[in-house]
Amino acid sequence: MPSTEETVGGGPSADVPAGGRPSRPPGADGPPRTDSRDERDAPDGQDTGAARRWCLGTRLLVAATAVWALLLALHLLLAGRWWLWVVVEATPPLTLVAVPLLLLALVPLARPVRRWLSAVQVVLLLAGAHLAGYGPGWGGTTDAPPGTEVKVFSWSTDYWQMTDDKDAFYAFLRRQDADVYLLQEYLYWEGDQPVRIDDSARLRAEFPGYRISVEGELLTLSRLPVVREHHDPVAAGGTDWYWKGTKAQRTDIRVGGSVVSFYNVHLAVPFRVGDNPLSGRFWDFTKDQSDWRNSELRKLRTDLTDNPHPAVVAGDFNSPWMKLTPLGAGTRLHSPDASLLPARSWPVSDYPLPRLWRLDWLFTDGGLAVPSYRFGGGEDFSDHAAQEIRVVVPDTTD
Repeated sequence: MPSTEETVGGGPSADVPAGGRPSRPPGADGPPRTDSRDERDAPDGQDTGAARRWCLGTRLLVAATAVWALLLALHLLLAGRWWLWVVVEATPPLTLVAVPLLLLALVPLARPVRRWLSAVQVVLLLAGAHLAGYGPGWGGTTDAPPGTEVKVFSWSTDYWQMTDDKDAFYAFLRRQDADVYLLQEYLYWEGDQPVRIDDSARLRAEFPGYRISVEGELLTLSRLPVVREHHDPVAAGGTDWYWKGTKAQRTDIRVGGSVVSFYNVHLAVPFRVGDNPLSGRFWDFTKDQSDWRNSELRKLRTDLTDNPHPAVVAGDFNSPWMKLTPLGAGTRLHSPDASLLPARSWPVSDYPLPRLWRLDWLFTDGGLAVPSYRFGGGEDFSDHAAQEIRVVVPDTTD
């Protein structure tokens, strides 16, 4: 017969003494170990404490991820719509990629939540890269249908040739051999005031056969027939020609058998570089500039909506986020030729900053094709790179 210390079926085991208390393994010093549910279910062998609580670093990383997601959502909602947000809009688009990449690199340190946190960070990275212009782009060049090709040269000239070699400046413009020039900052600047200039005699000598159209600080040159110049009435005298004049000059030009509207755009700067952001002057100026800018954008959108002609809209928009504040009316935003990296047009000179911003943009509507588009040239004379554009007006446009 089995002894009282032996088991039959479900009785005490050989390791359990008659008293019924479990024996401790040889050499064990502490109390008997029992496996908890938390330990059995903890992933990757994490201990119970790690599964039940987060360290300070994990909490900070989760908080940083939540803050960045909120900022990204607010940027989508507020860019170009709330004047205080212009300070955030000044951030280089590269930031939308750099921040989630940094957070993603730190995710392995947050062991309790690294799986779902890494998934969130990847989504934020992809969204930021798309908004910043990385990848296939927002509307690159297109195949050209049969039609008439027009070479367009758009450039913010940095106060004309105010501090440049005048002969070299004009030689650079002539070399572009464009059909249509859309030139901004046709003026000088003294202190806080714009100075109107008249260089028409030199322009006629340098560009014989071109029609010269000036409105405020915007200059359009065309060797194609100009059908109509649209001018907003501005009171004579003083500086109203600059402060109250249009910032989107429209010129209707005949291209082949069609009429195409060319809009030469220069929107207000969001704030004054060098002003103290802690001063009331900085914020008053920023508010006024935002109101001015939004007013000009509304007028441009209205004109495009009411315009029966196809349109080319190009110039210095002084914003790296025009893709978030589109022009509507069926316009299409274009990106330069075949590049997976975002275009950058500012600053190419004058400022001790890397070239990280795109302030110069191109839109078209009405079925126009853009077979070639690139940034290049102008670094010797301006802080903006020039836009070199080829537009094809299909034979069936009108």
